[in-house]
Amino acid sequence: MIRSTGSWYSVKTDDGDTIDCRIKGKLRMKEVRTTNPIAVGDRVDFELLHDETTKEGVTGIISSVEPRKNYIIRKASNLSRESQIIAANIDQAYIVVTVNYPVTLTGFIDRYLVSAMAYRIPAALVFNKLDLYTEKDYEKLEEYLQTYESIGYKCFQVSAEKNFNINLLKEDIRGKISLFSGLSGVGKSSILNCIDPDLKLKTGLISDHHQQGKHTTTFAEMFETSDGGYIIDTPGIRGFGVIDMAKEEIPHYFPEMFGLLDQCRFFNCSHTHEPGCAVKTAYENGAIPATRYESFLSLINEDNGRYRQG
Repeated sequence: MIRSTGSWYSVKTDDGDTIDCRIKGKLRMKEVRTTNPIAVGDRVDFELLHDETTKEGVTGIISSVEPRKNYIIRKASNLSRESQIIAANIDQAYIVVTVNYPVTLTGFIDRYLVSAMAYRIPAALVFNKLDLYTEKDYEKLEEYLQTYESIGYKCFQVSAEKNFNINLLKEDIRGKISLFSGLSGVGKSSILNCIDPDLKLKTGLISDHHQQGKHTTTFAEMFETSDGGYIIDTPGIRGFGVIDMAKEEIPHYFPEMFGLLDQCRFFNCSHTHEPGCAVKTAYENGAIPATRYESFLSLINEDNGRYRQG
């Protein structure tokens, strides 16, 4: 499935045709905790229908979704306990970050990375808008790079406006299914237009008053690139809450903590207050950045797992 616009789903067949489909009512009930039973990237089975009300004269009914190899999921933006699957069956996920214009906070980044790691999806960071950075912005960028590169995450420094370093990103996604996410206004669509100018995705401006982006992408959509890969553009998000994650599992999704877990004095250490905790010692010694440890504490202390920036 390459596109969802509410009750209609665009499905690309193995022959390259695109069919607009609806889903069977019983399919909606299979994942009662999700707001979307089908996500971009899903492989589905469907039946063709003749439909004289459409220009093409043919639509489809999706009857089943094949098992997913992975997916990115977050808490739904409403106050329910439901979740939203952002995309499924992806090879890698990129979170587009700006240290300014608008500011992307580390708590937002960390929750995205934790969710990706929980579902075994390789993730990377793309720092955009370098053409706008001041000296102070570059200092903040260096802090981000030291934090995330030191624990193994690839970081790309780009400017979509100046087409700077886009070639490095283009090479990294070649032949793969790649998901791009981030706050509204960080330039996801602009980056994807640089990667493949034929996409002609709509882009927007930053609000001068709030320094926040305005939504230009209103639904997730998968596009085939000229080199045979696929990229998924997603709506800008301001909140990212993890779901279905036991508190004792969370340290496993922080690479800098995972290697220390067997060094703690107690096997059931919570890494918050116990004596002989290797994680707390590393944090106190500066080996684990304060922002990362604070993100960990936030995750284990919030029952609803929801984080909203701004």
